[in-house]
Amino acid sequence: MTRQTAVIIGAGISGLTTAVYLQRSGIQTLILEKATGPGGVSTSWKRKGYTFEGGIHWLIGAKKEVPLHQIWLETGALQENNPVYFKDPIYTLVDEKGTMPLYRDLHGLEITGLRDRLALWRLRFHLACFKHFHQPIGDLRGLKVRDPKPFSAWEYVKMLPAVVVTPFLMAQSARGYAKWFKSPRVRALLAAVVEPDINALSLIYTLGTFQVGDSGYPKGGSLRMAQNMADTFLRCGGEIRYHTPALELSVEGKRWSVHTKDEVFSADAVVVSADARSAIDTLFKEPLQDGWAKKMRSGLRTTQCMFLGVGVQADLSTYPRSMQIVLPHSLEAAGRTYKTVVVNNYAAEEGYAPEGCSVITCLLHGPTYGYWKAAKEDGSYVTKKEAVTVAFIEAVGEVIPALRDAVAVTDMATPLTYERYCGTFEGSYMTDWPPFGRLYHAPIRYRYGLYFTGQRTAYSGGLPPAAQSGRVTAQTICKDLGVEFI
Repeated sequence: MTRQTAVIIGAGISGLTTAVYLQRSGIQTLILEKATGPGGVSTSWKRKGYTFEGGIHWLIGAKKEVPLHQIWLETGALQENNPVYFKDPIYTLVDEKGTMPLYRDLHGLEITGLRDRLALWRLRFHLACFKHFHQPIGDLRGLKVRDPKPFSAWEYVKMLPAVVVTPFLMAQSARGYAKWFKSPRVRALLAAVVEPDINALSLIYTLGTFQVGDSGYPKGGSLRMAQNMADTFLRCGGEIRYHTPALELSVEGKRWSVHTKDEVFSADAVVVSADARSAIDTLFKEPLQDGWAKKMRSGLRTTQCMFLGVGVQADLSTYPRSMQIVLPHSLEAAGRTYKTVVVNNYAAEEGYAPEGCSVITCLLHGPTYGYWKAAKEDGSYVTKKEAVTVAFIEAVGEVIPALRDAVAVTDMATPLTYERYCGTFEGSYMTDWPPFGRLYHAPIRYRYGLYFTGQRTAYSGGLPPAAQSGRVTAQTICKDLGVEFI
């Protein structure tokens, strides 16, 4: 009997997850990746001996008791070479008054007056509602599974409190939720957890994962985790071809083919793990005009950022690991004004910098794709990137003097950088999910033999939806091909 085959476009987290499960299940799988290594948007890179973490800031499913943890184990994402560190405090506010930590159990917040006490009680109540909430990991009905993962009715019952309060949380922004607190310092600290303009459900869910002891940082970050998954796939007998971008998809009968510059790959199943929003316009001979594609094209809102990394010839281990810094003077960057910035300090991470040195990174969120695209077109792109880097160092250097006095290396990525290297639509790493906002998803099975996977197929984005969608996609393919899922 001829062995069934699959081709996956993209070696991001969802593509790797799909690939590992397919290969384990006996389907010979090939990954085509345009970049030089695995991980997609969840990546990190080195510059002159300094490592810049561009993906993971915390990993949901790091706690062994969380169902998602099993996916990270089965795909090889978490191994002995990347034990998880559970930081506490989560963030620390740094302003003219000093510091204020945000601990996992919320103690230590600046609470003054009845209004703040009521706001804190409300926050604790909502977190309690999410104590037993988790993203279900089950199996498709009718699929033959070697190791079934049944999801009991009792699990749904325990999650009912979260379901009850979800509409209330989705009806307001994280910024609006934080305004229940009178203290501007508490408001600023909560703004560090998720983007303030997305719905408050994201804020409560994220804080809830911290409070139950989940969401840790795996040693080695994105680079090691993605490489672990790639190595697991290769050990199972799979193949990855880097520097091999997919240019077009075609179909003959029910069999789909992937066209690259030099070859055509046909398979029983083809999986688009590349950004679905970009794929519907670029991977097909004619842009897709299905109803879901039209809705995604017109309604999807993207979460964009500018990434800044600085290697410093100084030991910054006395500073908190993750800081929400209230800047003494605002930072002007790409036509936007930033009064606060979240800075991640990797001084305590082994191997991220030469001995006695440190690395800090920062994501400046905001819709700047249009700004940078115009700069690219008029030739000012490089100059404007340098200006943002200088402005960032000057602004944050007022709080961390070593940032101005001992800079060894800098690096900056714009939405155009993410678009170029990762192929993401408008250089985004997530789908924006504002209050009352709708999410427009691609289907897991588009047509027989062609599938989508990744963050554009479920939720708003991030590593958990990427991994979950990869597993569901693999199960869908196994079911369609009559293969036992392993």
